[in-house]
Amino acid sequence: MLVGLTVGLAGVGLARAPAAPDRTGRAAPQPDVRAVFLRDCAVCHGGDGSGTAQGPSLIDAGPGVVDFWVSTGRMPLPSAGAEAVRRKPRYSPAEIRALVQYVVSITGGDGRPIPAVDPAAGDVARGGELFRQQCAACHAWSGEGGALVRREAPSTHPATPTQIAEAVRTGPGNMPAFGTTAIDDEDLDSLVAYTRYLAAPRDHGGNPLWHVGPLAEGAAAAILGLGLLLIASRWIGSRS
Repeated sequence: MLVGLTVGLAGVGLARAPAAPDRTGRAAPQPDVRAVFLRDCAVCHGGDGSGTAQGPSLIDAGPGVVDFWVSTGRMPLPSAGAEAVRRKPRYSPAEIRALVQYVVSITGGDGRPIPAVDPAAGDVARGGELFRQQCAACHAWSGEGGALVRREAPSTHPATPTQIAEAVRTGPGNMPAFGTTAIDDEDLDSLVAYTRYLAAPRDHGGNPLWHVGPLAEGAAAAILGLGLLLIASRWIGSRS
């Protein structure tokens, strides 16, 4: 009887072993993405993604739109009425991909896709021209972001190349969307390359002064230059 019980318990333990926490480094099973959507997204966007009084419709929004908002942590909102700003993403990259696919499957149509972008193929100088023409008015020449009327343009520095391209093509929030007529795919590579360069620019020739622009540079020149000039003038006058 003891032998039989021992063998039986060992068999039960072996049968249940896969359900134990996996410490071998293998990927954990993915959660039910439909349950994730209903729990975190449906309260605003509806169970079918058609929207509610609290959130817009996702019908034909496309994977590029969903991926941008979720991968940048702007969605889901941490609480009702919270501002949609960049935060740490709530989900892993695999969960985000699954959620994007699920939203597309229930809303129909592909909408705006996730852009395929290659910054290494871009021309940084050309990207600088495009950035100053199309982006600097809101995000500042340095990409640090800037204040607008009753809103603020965020910094571009934390964004990944894909997120930058998604923002350009989909126009999140108050930002306009730029199609291929305004910025073709080749120019998009260049624009992304320059935008990523701004996150860690090579400041040749002097102190960057926090990249806040000519105001700080002019103030430094005025305060230091005029200050030294006044000190020198007073010293010369006192000697004479």
